[in-house]
Order: sequence, then structure tokens, then C-alpha cells
Amino acid sequence: MKRIYNFSAGPAILPEEVLQQASAGVLEIDGTGMSILEVSHRGPNYEAIHHDAENRLLSILGLSSNEWQPIFLGGGASLQFAMLPMNFLSSNQTADYVNTGEWSTKAIKEAKRYGKVNIAASSEGNKFASIPTEFNLTPDAAYLHITTNNTIEGTEWPALPSAGKAPLIADCSSDIFARDIPYDRFHMLYAGAQKNAGPAGLTIVLVRKDFLESANADVPTMLSYKTHAGAGSLYNTPPVFSIFVFDLVLKWIEERGGLENMDRCNRRKAGLIYEALDEFPDVYDPAVTNKADRSLMNVTFRLKDKGREAEFLAGAQLREMDGLKGHRSVGGFRASIYNAFPETGCAALAAYLREFAVS
Repeated sequence: MKRIYNFSAGPAILPEEVLQQASAGVLEIDGTGMSILEVSHRGPNYEAIHHDAENRLLSILGLSSNEWQPIFLGGGASLQFAMLPMNFLSSNQTADYVNTGEWSTKAIKEAKRYGKVNIAASSEGNKFASIPTEFNLTPDAAYLHITTNNTIEGTEWPALPSAGKAPLIADCSSDIFARDIPYDRFHMLYAGAQKNAGPAGLTIVLVRKDFLESANADVPTMLSYKTHAGAGSLYNTPPVFSIFVFDLVLKWIEERGGLENMDRCNRRKAGLIYEALDEFPDVYDPAVTNKADRSLMNVTFRLKDKGREAEFLAGAQLREMDGLKGHRSVGGFRASIYNAFPETGCAALAAYLREFAVS
């Protein structure tokens, strides 16, 4: 099997071992004579996978099943932009949001449909090149929402903010499992799996049970967190294959030392690329100048000479590097180096950055 260096922001690279195991599961699962694509979501073979994924998810993040409820949904993080305020915001309440990029902006737009929104902090003024440090919090806010990592702009919260008395909620789509952070600080978090946790089709939601109890009652059945929590994420057919692969990814993370080792490896990988970029300030323009705010998952940069962009991409293609073109809204370049991305690929890109700079 040929493998190139896939820097795609998502759907993103998966561990090769997981791909092999998933391929076998497509043919047959657990000696059943059936593919994982064919087994009933209410049968014992799939239910064992489902519950294993729930338990591993909680264990890896250091969360208790007594306090936390995992929910497996579809629709991506984009659906959560609406589901969150539908369930936890009323027309007479205010929710605080921190705007750190395009996905935060979209979440804010959806929340405004259901209640008042206070932009507690924003880095829009500097084109989202940093994480805000000053906040204007609402005293009785329904919750404070952040996006932990900004895939397009290349920023990441270096530490979780204080939400005051408000529940802290986060879109963790692109850096879940990447850093050893205190996940128990949140009241709820959600993540589309396709960036760092599995294939597209699965959305992971984790919510504190006491917070879930406060959810609005007048919500359409399929858009109510209580519906899916009460049914153990089996109210309707879940994204079976995506959950199967997600469970394999969780096992892969455990086998490699969990969050502590993921954190250490990701810092080392990102450091290789950032060091090369910083060596040549006349050639490269890192999108995030404040090093503390730089993402470990999405390294964004531009060329000082935009006329050489096509040349840079062509050279990358010759070296079997794909997915380096920046998001269409900001241009430039983006190297997405999620958990499964090999360190050899980061070293290869760093070497190419140095070679290109002196060419």
C-alpha cells in the first residue's frame, strides 16, 4: 500500500494500523460472516463495539461515567452549532461566545437564532491571528463557548479560559485527543471525528449529566440531547462504521501512551516545522506570530513572495506531499499534522522548507 504525506485538514490521515483493521472489518466482523457495514446496530456484535468506544472515550479523557454522558451523533460539528443553543439557550438568556475564526463565527450565527449572544472576546480585528486574552463576560450567561483549535487560521488556545460561573462549552473538533488538557473543566464538548478521531460521519458529544438535566424540554425529538442520551445513542441507527473506526483509533491512542504521549509527540512534530519557518523570516510569513497561540494541529504560513506559491506546491507534489494549500478563505499554506501524521513527514516538510528558502 502506497502512503504519501497527507497534510489534509480533513477528512484527515488515519493510522495505518487502523486502516488495516477497518479494512478487515469491512469484509467480516468477529467471525459473523457479515461485514461491519451489514450488522444490526442492535445486535450484540455492534453493541459491544459501541459500548467499548464509550468507555475508552471517557477513560482517555479522564472523565467519570458517573458524571459524564457520551453521545454519538451525525451531522458534524456544524449541526452542534444549532443543537447547542436549541438545548441550552432560551430567548430571554444570553450566551457568551469567543470569536477566534470562521467556525466560531458560524457557531455565533446559529446561536443568535435562539437567544442573545454576547461576543465576550474576539480576535477578528487582527484577522484571527491570535487568541484573545481580555474578556467581557455576562454575569449570568447560559454558557461560554470557545473553539479550542482553529483549523483555518492556525491558532489554538494555549490554556482554557475562566468562564466565571458559566458552564464552559467547546468545539474540540480538530484537537481532541491531541493535548493533555483538563477536559473536566468543560460542561460540554463536541467534535466532528474526521480531523483527529476517525472518519467523517461521526460527531462526538460529551456532556455533564447535571448540565444535561437543565436542557430545554421543547426541542424536536431528534435534536434533543436528552433523546440520544436516554437511548444510549441508539435512538436511531448511529454511524456504525464511523464508530467502529473511532473505537480502533481510541485503542491506537491507548497503545501509544494516551494523551500525555500524544501531547509530547505533537509538540515535537509541530516544533520541527515552526523552527524551519522561523529560520527564514525573509521567505516565510507564519500566520500566527505569537508562538504561544500557534496550533499543534494546523501550521499555517504564507510566502513573502506570493509569485512563488505555485512553485512551492509543485515541489511539494514531487516530494509526495499533498494537502498543503491553505483554506480558500485565507490562502497561503497549511500543514495539518494530526495525531496519526508521522514525525518523518514533519521532518520531510521542514527539510523542504529549508531547501526551498535557499533555492
